[in-house]
Amino acid sequence: MTQTKIKALATEAKEDEVAHLVEKLGDQLELRTTNNTLDELPLSELQDVEVIMPFIHSKVGRTEIDAMPKLKIIATRSTGFDHIDLVAARERGITVCNVPGYGETAVAEYTFALLLSISRKVHQANSRTKRGDYTLEGLRGFDLYGKTIGVIGAGAIGLRVIRIASGFGMRILVFDENQRRRNRILSEVLGFTFVPLNDLLRQSDVVTLHAPGLPSTYHIINREALAKMKRGSYLVNTARGTLVDTHAVAWALDEGILAGVGLDTFEGEEFLQREEELMGQPGAEEKLRMLVQSNMLQRRPNVIITPHMAFNSNEALLRILDTTIENVQAFLAGDPQNVVHSS
Repeated sequence: MTQTKIKALATEAKEDEVAHLVEKLGDQLELRTTNNTLDELPLSELQDVEVIMPFIHSKVGRTEIDAMPKLKIIATRSTGFDHIDLVAARERGITVCNVPGYGETAVAEYTFALLLSISRKVHQANSRTKRGDYTLEGLRGFDLYGKTIGVIGAGAIGLRVIRIASGFGMRILVFDENQRRRNRILSEVLGFTFVPLNDLLRQSDVVTLHAPGLPSTYHIINREALAKMKRGSYLVNTARGTLVDTHAVAWALDEGILAGVGLDTFEGEEFLQREEELMGQPGAEEKLRMLVQSNMLQRRPNVIITPHMAFNSNEALLRILDTTIENVQAFLAGDPQNVVHSS
C-alpha cells in the first residue's frame, strides 16, 4: 500500500529554488510551490498543508495558521522571523525553524557596497556619465580609512561587517543589547570596542544596522537617536525596516545631521508592489505615508534605496535552501533543529 506523502508548500519560490527543493525533498513530501506570497493564495487551498516553507514577504499570522489545521512546522527560508506569529504557532504546538547564519558574508559585503556607493558618490557619478556628463563637480567623496563606524548588532552579520571594516582601517564601535554576545576576547582579537548606544551614535561617522526586528529594536533609530549623531554622518540599514523611523531620517537629512543614507530595507516595503491591498486595512493611512516618505527619500541624490537584496547572492541562496531542507528533514526525523522560540 502506498504511503501518503506529507503535504508541503513553499512560497515565493523561483524556478531554480523549486528544482533544488524537489530534488532534495521530493521523495519525502508532496511539494507544492508558488512564486506568490502566502496572502496571495486563497485560504481554502491551505487546509491540507502540514509543512510550509515561506520567505520573508509571506506573512504567517494567526489567520493563515488557523487556515492550516494540519500544519506541523513553519520552516522559514530566512534568518528573520518577524513575519511569523510565534505566539499563534506556539499555541498550536507548531514548530518554527529559521536559517541562522546563511547570509553573513552576502549581507556584510552588500553593506559596504552601499557605504562605498555613498562615500564615493558612485551612484551619482554613474547617472551623470550615462547622460554624457563627465565633470567631477559635486562628486568629491571621503575615505573610509580612519573613520569611525558604529555597528549596531554583533551577531554573525555584524561580526563579518566588523572584519571588513577592520580591513578598511576604520575605528570600530559596537552596541549589542544582547549581553551574552559581549565577548571581550573577541573584541580584542577583532579590534573593536563595546559601547553604550548613545556613545556609538555620538562618535560614529557611519552607523550600520545588523539587529533583528524585535519590539525592543523597533525604531531604534528614531528622531531622538538621530539628534545625537554627528553632523554629516551616514546611516546604512541592511537589517530590518522596522529598525528605522523613515520620517525621522527625512528630518535628519533636512537638518544636515545625515549626509547620506543607504537603505536596503524600510518600513512598508512589503506593500510596494501591492499598494491597493492597503485600502481598508487597519493602519493603512500610516503605511501609505511611509511609502510616500520612502519614495521621497529615493529622489534625494544622497540616498540609495534598494529592494531588500543584500542576501541575494548565489552562495547565500543555496545555503538558505540547504539549511531549510535540513530543518524539514530533521523535524521529520523527530530531531528539530534551528528552532525559534517566542520570548
